[in-house]
Amino acid sequence: MDEARARDVLAAAGLAAGEARLLALGENAVFAAGDLVVKVGRDAELLARARRELDVAEWLAGAGVPAVRAAEAKPLLVEGHPVTVWHRLPDAVRPAGPRDLAGLLRLVHALPAPSFPLPSRDLLAGVERWLRLAGDAIDPADAAYLRERRDGFASAAAALTPRLAPGPIHGDALPRNVHIGPDGPVLVDLETFSTDLREHDLVVLALSRDRYGLPAEAYDSFTDAYGWDVREWEGCAVLRGARETASCAWVAQHAPTDPKALAEFARRVASLRDGDESVRWYPF
Repeated sequence: MDEARARDVLAAAGLAAGEARLLALGENAVFAAGDLVVKVGRDAELLARARRELDVAEWLAGAGVPAVRAAEAKPLLVEGHPVTVWHRLPDAVRPAGPRDLAGLLRLVHALPAPSFPLPSRDLLAGVERWLRLAGDAIDPADAAYLRERRDGFASAAAALTPRLAPGPIHGDALPRNVHIGPDGPVLVDLETFSTDLREHDLVVLALSRDRYGLPAEAYDSFTDAYGWDVREWEGCAVLRGARETASCAWVAQHAPTDPKALAEFARRVASLRDGDESVRWYPF
């Protein structure tokens, strides 16, 4: 799905496509439209996830967790694309940092399970779909390699013994999913909320430190604010490997239309094949 297609969906939904400003384009196209933010999902397979994200937003509001609030309680399905509508947050007063994220994670990790079911955090569930979307743009041998990694890490993750009590997690715990408004940090992008090992939320920043250039002092501010460093846990390498596999496959879905995505995919898969954990990856 490109921006033009997403705007066609907005127009079909009656959501002022011509006036909307594109904020992000990934599995969802995210637009600002007046006082609203509208998310257009890549395909109908994401409809159930869109429904769950709206349920999560309502649950977090009831629990008093600062998080983005939905403007419509149910998703639309427009020309095969799920569409959700959200209240637009005030302009950010500063960029979010790891310490801000840690404070919100402590709130989420203290919550009991909601009244509706949350899935497990299957990091690797999207690998097959992303590789399918990549199609012939990537080497079939690379796709086979990632499928093999997926299967191995899925088995290893299932056998882990957690250090923390399992429960609700954000699932994609990065500072980019925190918005700092006038009233403080707010959690956004709720679509990966799950019930699983709390360590999933902590490995994300550990990988950011090792692969994406997060400074060591910024990572230390995160562990200080949260109160524990997941790298002390023997299962950290397994969850890290699973997330690396998923992150590599995620980039692949953009390869057919974006040469930069293809180049980043090649960088990532080569570093995994070589076992070189020092190769820098770049956000995409």
